[in-house]
Amino acid sequence: MVQPVSETINFPGEEEKILELWKQWDVFKTCLKQSKGKPRYSFFDGPPFATGLPHYGHVLAGTIKDIVTRYAHQQGYHVERRFGWDCHGLPVEFEIDTALGIKGPQDVAKMGIDKYNNECRKIVTRYAAEWEKIIGRLGRWIDFKNDYKTLYPWYMESIWWVFQELFSKGLVYRGVKVMPFSTACNTPLSNFESGLNYKEVVDPAIVVGFPLLEDPNVSFIAWTTTPWTLPSNLALCVNPNSDYVKVKDTKTGKFYILMELRLGILYNKEDQYIILEKYKGIQLKGKKYKPLFPYFSEYDSKGAFQVLVDTYVTEDAGTGIVQQAPYFGEDDHRVALAAGLITRDQEMICPLDARGCFVEPVTDFLGQYVKDADKNIIKYLKNADKLVNSSTVKHSYPFCWRSETPLIYRAIPSWFVRVQQMSEDLLRSSQNTYWVPDFVKEKRFGNWLREARDWAISRNRYWGTPIPLWISEDGEEVVCIGSIAELEQLTGETIKDIHRESIDHLTIPSQRPGKPPLKRVAEVFDCWFESGSMPYAQLHYPFEHKKEFEESFPADFIAEGIDQTRGWFYTLIVISTALFNKTPFKNLIANGLILASDGQKMSKRKKNYPDPVEVVNKYGADALRLYLINSPVVRAENLRFKEEGVRDVLKDVFLPWYNAYRFLVQNLIGMIKEEGKEFVFDESAATKDVSVNFMDRWILSFTQSLLLFVKKEMAAYRLYTVVPRLVKFIDHLTNWYVRMNRKRLKGDGGVNDCHHALTTLFHILFSMVRIMAPFTPFLTELMYQNLRHLVTSQGSNELTSSVHYLMLPEPKTFLIDEGIERAVTRMQTVIELGRVVRDRKTIPIKYPLPEVVIIHQEEECLQDIESLKQYVLEELNVRSITLTRDKQKYGVALRAEPDHKTLGARLKGEFKAVTLAIKALSDSDLQKFLSQGYIEVLGHRLEPSDLRIMYSFTGEAAQELAQKYEAHSENDILILLDITPDDSLQDEGIAREIINRVQKLRKKAHLIPSDEVTAYYSVNLQDSQIARVAQSHISFIENVIKGPLRHMGTKPLPANIILEETQHLKGVEMKLVLSKGFYKDWKTSSNISPPKVEVEPYCRYVNIKVCNGLKPRYGAVSDSGTVLLENPVGENYLTFTKLEKEIEVIFGLYGQKFQLFECGSKEEMRKLPAIDLLHKKTLCVYPTREEQVVKVCGPVQDNPISRFVNVECKGKKATLLLENPRGDFALDGHLVTLKRVLGSLLDVPANSLDLGTLSENGSGIGRNGKPLYVTVK
Repeated sequence: MVQPVSETINFPGEEEKILELWKQWDVFKTCLKQSKGKPRYSFFDGPPFATGLPHYGHVLAGTIKDIVTRYAHQQGYHVERRFGWDCHGLPVEFEIDTALGIKGPQDVAKMGIDKYNNECRKIVTRYAAEWEKIIGRLGRWIDFKNDYKTLYPWYMESIWWVFQELFSKGLVYRGVKVMPFSTACNTPLSNFESGLNYKEVVDPAIVVGFPLLEDPNVSFIAWTTTPWTLPSNLALCVNPNSDYVKVKDTKTGKFYILMELRLGILYNKEDQYIILEKYKGIQLKGKKYKPLFPYFSEYDSKGAFQVLVDTYVTEDAGTGIVQQAPYFGEDDHRVALAAGLITRDQEMICPLDARGCFVEPVTDFLGQYVKDADKNIIKYLKNADKLVNSSTVKHSYPFCWRSETPLIYRAIPSWFVRVQQMSEDLLRSSQNTYWVPDFVKEKRFGNWLREARDWAISRNRYWGTPIPLWISEDGEEVVCIGSIAELEQLTGETIKDIHRESIDHLTIPSQRPGKPPLKRVAEVFDCWFESGSMPYAQLHYPFEHKKEFEESFPADFIAEGIDQTRGWFYTLIVISTALFNKTPFKNLIANGLILASDGQKMSKRKKNYPDPVEVVNKYGADALRLYLINSPVVRAENLRFKEEGVRDVLKDVFLPWYNAYRFLVQNLIGMIKEEGKEFVFDESAATKDVSVNFMDRWILSFTQSLLLFVKKEMAAYRLYTVVPRLVKFIDHLTNWYVRMNRKRLKGDGGVNDCHHALTTLFHILFSMVRIMAPFTPFLTELMYQNLRHLVTSQGSNELTSSVHYLMLPEPKTFLIDEGIERAVTRMQTVIELGRVVRDRKTIPIKYPLPEVVIIHQEEECLQDIESLKQYVLEELNVRSITLTRDKQKYGVALRAEPDHKTLGARLKGEFKAVTLAIKALSDSDLQKFLSQGYIEVLGHRLEPSDLRIMYSFTGEAAQELAQKYEAHSENDILILLDITPDDSLQDEGIAREIINRVQKLRKKAHLIPSDEVTAYYSVNLQDSQIARVAQSHISFIENVIKGPLRHMGTKPLPANIILEETQHLKGVEMKLVLSKGFYKDWKTSSNISPPKVEVEPYCRYVNIKVCNGLKPRYGAVSDSGTVLLENPVGENYLTFTKLEKEIEVIFGLYGQKFQLFECGSKEEMRKLPAIDLLHKKTLCVYPTREEQVVKVCGPVQDNPISRFVNVECKGKKATLLLENPRGDFALDGHLVTLKRVLGSLLDVPANSLDLGTLSENGSGIGRNGKPLYVTVK
């Protein structure tokens, strides 16, 4: 049985209950069992480090993965989702080093590798339990029990296999290479790691003189931002093709040689130097200079301290002369090797330890950290008169991604994978993958692959997978191990773990007699090599699960942040291409980065972002999920995280959606009680017996179009198009469909119509919980758990207890009607334009306006709007609509003004002429501008931000039209809203304000529509408009609030007060009191007895009654009224079509199908009989298609049901109905409206009518039965 839905909801609290439900039913595992045997959808999850708690980057990537894999399950795939952990490497070791105060290798040696690794092992899963709890709380379904960890021996064994395969293909070599080096972590980093964390820093920038050996008075000058590399200087380098000059400094008298184009680095005026000689760079080759420091002076005899040439020296930085420290710069090393200055196998000139501190022979700075030594080196050079200039420079510099310390570049012996030679293969592999967004693959990733360098995969560390190479002392024998069994066979030892402490002592006998055994190299694998081997190692391939691997490789889908283009995405594709020459994945989503609200990087130290767990506890996981995936970050752009954005998802999306669901359930329960039978939803039957109501057909069509779109876009992994469309759909459902059909859903249109409306809304919400389930798994489950009790069984073999067991429904294209969708879109455009105008002129929607004019050049558009004009009338609260193609008739035209701030700064002297040209643009010019988005004016391309577009009125009546209408447009639809004030309309607006206050107070008191309540009021100013309207519009107000409104003075004592409140309305203090029960003299309009009429109306008439569950709407309450068959007498005879239209208007039956019967007759009336035969009869209005039981509907009377007054004017006799239906829309008390109606009836201007002695506000008209004598002024 469906349960009532609470008016309020605690989203996080409800999510906790759903989590318990999932846990109790083991829903995730049940899904996996359900899909067993279905086609496999393969997903690889990149392993995070467990040394910290999840941050927003993890939340975002995890949400994307969860959505895609849930959706794949919905599409009929079997989707295994295993969690993985990256357990080795710098993140773990850095924490241990920090905690234990370890500064370098000597401290680890002293402690022992076994104890050090044991400390690492203790913390690798420190936060594993928290991760599982947080990830689960976020609604992500992934298997933590069947996880993989890179520290498992079976995982490490697969890494050995991968390495052996690369080694056997000749892709592994040992070399010395200048690499990024982390002095805090005592290890080199790969090139892609060095690109992960650039920061803006201020470094010293100095110009240093290198005296020529042949003429010490002349110095080569070089610029550097790394003074600490100067003690290791061995050469200078110039560009062989550039021009260099020898200059005399006019201030100091010193002589310098530098690139001619770089004179500006020292001089800003030409009189500060004199050019003495010019050379080509090649002419300087081989010139010797005196070394700055004595530490490596012995290399002078080996060709050091001379000028070398290479084209890498540029003309846009420094002095055009680059100092060369071959073991601290990649280009330096290359140039020195090419010149024969150093050799590959010589001892490195690198006087630094692993911590980046100077060692022998750099005695002057011994023990100093390089960055700290800079200032002392500068001081040394200054004292030696070698410092030409000293300043600072702000530039982007790489930092260690783990320790947040500056990297240095230094030569390191390392093991490399040959990547450069694979560049073309890598690009081919990449081309076989599909990326979202694609520009990340084509540009960022593609450029990285094209410039790929050999990958340094070794680390001089301890906690990692050991590199399985055993080498002889002389390097002649090398054994690469590919499995634990192979190592056991070669060493004769039983091996259970393969971390360093377990295998470093193992040796392999030499194959050469008498030679010592082979020992393992000391390095371990870079942790990126381990995670890049994940597709194979997670399955212990090739040792186990071969078939499973072959079925799941390459993966159908992976996703991570855009930063992984140089990380995991890169290592995956390198290893896969090297092994199989194929891509490791088919589809990839790269998300952008999440920044703090101020655009800075999120920082725990700065505390510049809210804790994700706290945000979830405050707003719920669904809100956070939808906020993240409905943002630019899914398009690989950056997102500034704002907590209020998550809050807005609740306010703007979830609450309206929840209220629509609550409204459905509330009315379903009401209908079930009223009809005494259960409501059962059968989806297949519902699509056959489709409602004929226009808005029902629209929302059904719109839903099926949405399904088509979702399927198409999700197949292309474009979440950034899907999610905004889903959010927009919820807006259409709640703010358009439900709001416009509230009365139908409540049953005001009769039983059949109510059933159709509720079935339609149920259909939509039932579809939505399935469509939205991957995106908002909690809220959809909450709704489904209630709705499912009203759904017919879908077959005993199908699991239906959770929404996540259900497959996504297939689009029912036969329900799609593009014409209806187009018409509603145009109607919405008109309404939204009108709302904008009201907002612009600060006219609340409660205040009626006379007219809206809709102008469009296509007849089809106008017909679309015409078919839905009643909705426009109601939503904009206007009295009439004019549809026209004649724009000229209203003299409205576009005009443009320049944006002075934008264009003034850009155009400067030309601004005046362009301004005049802009103001001269014609309406057609501006129409074209609006359609194409730009316009050329005097040779300048102007965009929408450069112009302000406005409307103006032209012609003779321009001033009058401008005062009457306010214009607004979108695309080709132009509306003119009549904003002229009208007393009667103002009064109705005030009446609506009073209604609004009463209804809000009822809601605050938690009352339901059927509660019998009397509202009492009092105002502090008795002569105010509020007091007057409360009396004159009493019938109108009571019809809407469906209860009595009485003055406070009539309140009985004691009164059973429910709630009271004082409010301020139009500067008047108004007190409202709600009291239990109806006031003694008040009756509902359906029980009001017809008045006794002493006189007959001048005009013939027929009485009308709506029957058989057909209910009045749109403010009409009574089911009885009167239609005049002529008016004035002998004029404007009624036709059958006009009679139907009158009934539709009086009772608000727009869009309803009905039949007419004369009361007591069994024959449907299909045409109008003679007026004399119909006069004084009563017609009954029945719903169409319902089996009619013809009966007398209440007393049949031979006088008019509605009150009237006879009118005489200029010899004409007419009848004016003062209400219609009975008790509704009373005219007495509305003098202005009364005059307007009479003017229309008598075909004379309303302001020319003289109503004689009628009271000032028109009240009391017709009470004495006497006719109203009207004269024309």
